[in-house]
Amino acid sequence: MAAAKKMEKDGSASPISVLVPCYNHAPFVERCLRSIFAQTLAPRTLLVIDDGSTDGSAEMIASVLKTCPFDSELIVRENRGLCATLNQAFSLSSGKYFAYLGADDFWFPEFLERRFAMLEKRENAVLGYGHAYFVDERDRIMHSTADMKETRSAFPDGNARGLLLNAMAPISSTVFYRRSALKNVQWNENSRLEDYEMYIKLIDRGDFAFDPQILAVWRDHGYNTSKDQQMMLREVLDAQSRNVTALGLNSDELATLQAKTKFRFARDLLRHGGKIEAARLARSSWRGANSTLELVRFILRMAIPMFVVRAVRRLKQANR
Repeated sequence: MAAAKKMEKDGSASPISVLVPCYNHAPFVERCLRSIFAQTLAPRTLLVIDDGSTDGSAEMIASVLKTCPFDSELIVRENRGLCATLNQAFSLSSGKYFAYLGADDFWFPEFLERRFAMLEKRENAVLGYGHAYFVDERDRIMHSTADMKETRSAFPDGNARGLLLNAMAPISSTVFYRRSALKNVQWNENSRLEDYEMYIKLIDRGDFAFDPQILAVWRDHGYNTSKDQQMMLREVLDAQSRNVTALGLNSDELATLQAKTKFRFARDLLRHGGKIEAARLARSSWRGANSTLELVRFILRMAIPMFVVRAVRRLKQANR
C-alpha cells in the first residue's frame, strides 16, 4: 500500500514514461505540463523535447518544470520533426508503458491511472485509447469525438483494422502504448503525419483497447498540422501504399480504399470550408462514397453557404 502511494505521488516506482514534444506552442505548453503534474498516477519520468521552437517555448518549459513533482528533463535542439522526436524519446524511455502528449493538448487527472489499469488487465492490447474533447485557444469545448456521428460508434475495442481501412485513427492525445509493442517499430521520419502509419504497423501485434470515458483534450487552433488537409491526405495515401501488406490488401483493394479515403477527405475539406478543393477532390473520387445517400448529402452540403454553416456551429457551441 505504501509503495502504491509513493508511485502515485512522485512516480519513482511508476512503469510509465511520458513525452511532451513541443514546437512553437508557448501559449499552451504550461497548460499541457500542469495537466501531467496533476495526474493521479504520476509517470516515472517526463521528457520534454523542444524541437527548435522560435517563440520562447523552451524558456517557458524550463520555468514550469521547476515545479514538476517527479523526475523531468528538457532537451532543446534543432528542428527535426515530430517523428524524429518520438523516436528519440522512445529510445530514452523506460518502463512498461509510453505515452506522449502534444504541447498544445492536455489530459484530465485520471488519464494515466485509467489507461494503466486498462492495459494491466488487457495483456494482449498494444495500446489504449478513447474519446477526446476538442477545445479552442481559450479552452472552450467545441465538441467531442463522442458527439460526432462519424466517430461516435466507429472506435473499436479490439481489432482496429476496420477503423484504419476507413482512413480514421485514434486521437493521439488519447493513446497510451505498451512499450514492448513498439520494439523494432519506429515512427517514419520521412512522414509529417506521425500516428496513422504507426497504428497500421501495430494492428497485427494486438488489440487497441478502448475506454469510452473522455480523459484527453485535443486543441483545435490556427496552426495545427491537421488543418492542412491536403498534406494529411497525401500522407495517409502514402502510408496505405507503403503498408499494403500489413493492411492485407491486393492492388485492386488498395485502389478502392484510396478512392474511399479521398472522398472522406473531400468531406473533411468541405466541413472546414474548402469548397473548391473539396469539389475538385470529390470529382475524382466520388465512387469512394459509401452510398448514394452519402454522395447526395455531399452535393447538398456543397449548396449551403458557409456563413450559414458557421452560424449553426456558433449556435451549437453557445448551447454547450
